[in-house]
Amino acid sequence: MKRTEITDILKTPPIGTQVLVKGWVRAFRANRFISLNDGSCFNNLQCVVDFEKYDEAFLKKISFHSCVAITGKLVESQGAGQTVEIMVENIELLGACPPDQYPLQPKRMTMEYLREKAHFRMRTNTFSAVFRIRHAIAFAVHKYFNDRGYYYMNTPIITGSDAEGAGEMFQVTTLDIGNPPRTEEGEIDYKKDFFGKATNLTVSGQLQGEIAALALGKIYTFGPTFRAENSNTPRHLAEFWMIEPEVAFFDIFDNMDLAEDFVKYLINHILDNYPDDLAFLDNRIKQAEKNRKQELRRPMSLVEMLRFVVDNDFERITYTEAIRILQNSKPYKKGKFEFPVEWGKDLQSEHERYLVEKKFKKPVVVRDYPKAFKAFYMRENDGTEPGKETVAAMDILFPFIGEVIGGSQREERYDKLIERVKAQGIPEEELWWYLELRKFGGCPHAGFGLGFERMVQFITGISNIRDVIAFPRATGTAEF
Repeated sequence: MKRTEITDILKTPPIGTQVLVKGWVRAFRANRFISLNDGSCFNNLQCVVDFEKYDEAFLKKISFHSCVAITGKLVESQGAGQTVEIMVENIELLGACPPDQYPLQPKRMTMEYLREKAHFRMRTNTFSAVFRIRHAIAFAVHKYFNDRGYYYMNTPIITGSDAEGAGEMFQVTTLDIGNPPRTEEGEIDYKKDFFGKATNLTVSGQLQGEIAALALGKIYTFGPTFRAENSNTPRHLAEFWMIEPEVAFFDIFDNMDLAEDFVKYLINHILDNYPDDLAFLDNRIKQAEKNRKQELRRPMSLVEMLRFVVDNDFERITYTEAIRILQNSKPYKKGKFEFPVEWGKDLQSEHERYLVEKKFKKPVVVRDYPKAFKAFYMRENDGTEPGKETVAAMDILFPFIGEVIGGSQREERYDKLIERVKAQGIPEEELWWYLELRKFGGCPHAGFGLGFERMVQFITGISNIRDVIAFPRATGTAEF
């Protein structure tokens, strides 16, 4: 008999027919009721066992997370909690799971403990829900852009340029690190390395994405990026995925329109298609926050927070307006903000959350940031006063987590771009091709970056970014 997935049984129950299901035991109560899950959906399928038909020693082998194949008749359930159940006619034990040796137990376990058992953690309700949703968001990303005529580009993982200018990059080399070849000046001779120059793992596909956008019109990248930032916070990963659309003939306002529409589409896709997983995660957060101080709790439930984003038009303000609003706020006047609020300083999470949760009560897009702390490729705004130059950059701010998207209109003017490159001490020879995009057939264009794990975090309500990627890479962590 061919196996039927539990999700198919629950969607269109073939009442009265024989079915074969295979999966892992989530519970085995009173030697009579097996709760089975095969990963195809959040819900379990109840299987009713006539324990008198089986040897007691055999039944004792069926424990938490044992893998079994069950054949039986699907009937309407007589009990509460499920609509259908299987009257078991045959059980085959596919994989035993000795409870005295198995590191997972049928009880609540800390996320820290499960992180140490990452090869098993997807078997839990929490992580199976998270990774089903992660898959669904990735699918929605590709569907959104494909349906709107964007081309998917695979930009290089190994690169010779630093798109962000931060210098926190992982080096790629085949040289003998204990005894590398050196130049006459005593520097490492990268001409003898595999690529003939110093190379690193990419921090962004944006610069290469611009090449494609200035030929194909509108493209997006979706791939792994790497930051060698020595940070051990719940917000940082050394390896993460980025979604970066780039569009020719877009200005900063087109860019904001695209970003708002895009994130609403992703969230709506999950709200429409994964209600059971969201309901479980929502309840999990409510239980976890019962004993937390009020200031540490989320401003609303998980589903309410997702609705907060999709049901509101995003408020749009300039950075200068944001500073003025913050300086006129009660928290500022009462000294409640931890970080300073002044023109020329970047906004911190506490400032972003005030704007979203207290002032406007809707997601906020902030644009036109000071040039001084933004990347070299962002277009300088015309007509700004000396010392207060701004660039056409924008950030989208969500409740609870603050910034989720950062983007800009790119500097398309060759003279302005090369002036900025020189001012920041970036070697022109590293970006000769990027500069030539402006010399030959350049045009206004814009794009943004969305950290994929950050979006998964927001939609699932998971507090630590290491728990929304299957095998996290972070400071001191490269297991599995």
